[in-house]
This record gives sequence, C-alpha cells and structure tokens, in this order.
Amino acid sequence: MDISVYRPGELSAADRAAWTAMQSKAHLHGLEELANPFLSPEFALAVGSCRRGVRIAVIRERGEPAAFFPFQRTATGVGRAIGLGLSDCQGLVHRPGFTWDARELLRACKLAIWEYDHLVAGQEPFEAGATGTFASPVMDVDQGYDVYLRELRARSPSFLRGTRAKERRLGRDVGPVRYVHDERDPAVLRTLMSWKSAQYRRTGRSDRFAHAWITALVTRLFHTRSDPFAGILSVLYANGRPVAAHFGLRTERVLSSWFPAYDPAYGRFSPGLIMYLHMAEAAADDGIAHIDLGRGQKRYKDSLKTRELHVSEGWVTRRHPAAIAHRAHRAPVRALRNTVQSRPELFEPADRILKRIGKIRSRL
Repeated sequence: MDISVYRPGELSAADRAAWTAMQSKAHLHGLEELANPFLSPEFALAVGSCRRGVRIAVIRERGEPAAFFPFQRTATGVGRAIGLGLSDCQGLVHRPGFTWDARELLRACKLAIWEYDHLVAGQEPFEAGATGTFASPVMDVDQGYDVYLRELRARSPSFLRGTRAKERRLGRDVGPVRYVHDERDPAVLRTLMSWKSAQYRRTGRSDRFAHAWITALVTRLFHTRSDPFAGILSVLYANGRPVAAHFGLRTERVLSSWFPAYDPAYGRFSPGLIMYLHMAEAAADDGIAHIDLGRGQKRYKDSLKTRELHVSEGWVTRRHPAAIAHRAHRAPVRALRNTVQSRPELFEPADRILKRIGKIRSRL
C-alpha cells in the first residue's frame, strides 16, 4: 500500500473530491454504510479545526486514491476514531473490492493502537479486534414517505395514531404547528443546545455542550454547506415558538440523527416524535434513503425504525507499550458500561440513580 498521511488542511481538492465520489457511489456497490456523513471529509475537517492530532491517511493504488482513513493521534501513538464519543459512524472509506492490512496501516500512521466505538459493518481488517457489536436503528424512506408510514402502521398502528392525535392536540391547545426542515437561524441552534444541556443535567449525564470545542464543532457544522454535505437543523414550531428541534448531518443519501431535544414544557404532546415524522417526510422528498438513528436501544428509536444496521466497538493494536497501557485503562470501563446497558435489571436502577443525581444538580 502507498500510504500518505496529511493534516486536514493539507488534503488536496482532488483528494476531497475523490473521497466524496466514493461516498456518493457506495450504495451502488452494496456499501451503503460508507455514505454516512460522519465518514465525510467535511466532518473530518471540522473536527480537525477544533481538536489537535487529527490526521487523514490516503491510500493510493497506481497513483489514484483507493481509500481514506481519518483518525486522531496523541504524541504517544494512541489513536482514536475521529470524533470518538461524538461520531456515530467510523471506519475507512474505500472503493469497491479494496482490502488492507490493518497493522500495516497503523504503522504508516505511527499508531500503536486505534480505538473505535461505531465501526461500520464490512471492515474485516478492523473487525478482528472488535469486542462487541451493537444495533443502530434506521428509518428507511427511500421508497417514499407513504411507504414508510405503511410499514409503521403495520407494525405499530397505535403509535402512529397516538402521535398524530398529539400533534392535533398541540395545534388546538398551543397554536398552529409548523415544521421547518432546514432552519438557518443560529439562535434556534443555541436554543437546541441549551435544551440538550438541560436534558444531560436532568438525567445525570455529562453535559457535552459544557465543552467549548463541542459547541464550536456543532456551530461550524451548522454553517458547513457543500455538495452533498450539510448540517441540518430541523425545528417543530407551535404558535411561532420552537417546541422541538434536531441537529444532524446529511450526505446525498443519509441523514444522521445526532442532537434531538424538546422543550419539557410541551412534553405531554411528544413534540420530538411529531418532529421525527415530519423529518421522515422531508427527508424522503429530499432524496434521502434512510435516517440513521444511531447506536443504542431507546423506546423512540424502536417506535420509528424500519430495520437495524450494526456497528462495532474495539481496537486494532500493534505490539507496543502504549497499546498495552491504553487497553488496560479502557477495557474495564467499556466492559462495565456495556454490561449495565445490555441488562435491564442493571440499567434501570442505574438510570434512576443518574436521574436522581440530575435532580440534585439542577437545584444547585
């Protein structure tokens, strides 16, 4: 393999165009997962503007780009998937039939280890180090919104009927309901981030937007527009005020759900679910094939999904002291988290404790 490693700003326009073309054509070769916006050059460049150590490996065959591998690296050679902890899709974007040696790639990238937690399916050289595989629900809208609704109605008629009834009630009790699929007002984005921060605190989770670099990343992506990538802010209004919002990323065929939230004052109307149904309709009209809801089992995802993709977590390592130390530090944390999340008898009490802590924090 001919491997060159670049800083984000060093990537040529020709290489960026080749990367985008691979994503645009991926579905034609049975590689639909590679079209995910978290695997796009725009996301890599945005993270690179906010975080140190971002690099992009370009693998060439006969002088032409065959694959692109974005990653983050520390001074000691510990590597992470780009945006680890935020990115819902990770891996190597490649042309059809391309294979690679994972350890040779790590060596060229000066990595002792590469850690991932949302590796797309079909990345066999990386999957050898996987420690778990998890469902990532999706909403298929490639056949149109009406077909999606028929599938939803057949599987859960009461869910669809109930959500539509709540939308009518929202219109009666609060005021006219309006949905904007691509809202460009930055003030509404700030409202969404404040809702999300409050939700994190209320449920005892770590507030991502307390980190300045995450706020900067989301803001940058909101203003990023290229062909076919964009940051999309979708908003449900009632009587002229936002009651639910979502910020996600899109490519030509995939819209990735990322930061959904709603105003708790309107929680009885389930405004988030109403918004997702409008998102599905708008996405279908916009040529999107599916909305990726992201790894994790949640009730609203089970209600909206049509099928599931699968992502893996794990690492690829070389024989190196830094790799041994990193695995020794990270493996127990991962194992404990996954055990709790996969077992209801453990997750539900843990979730109640976190929410109790959240209530205490909210009063301080």
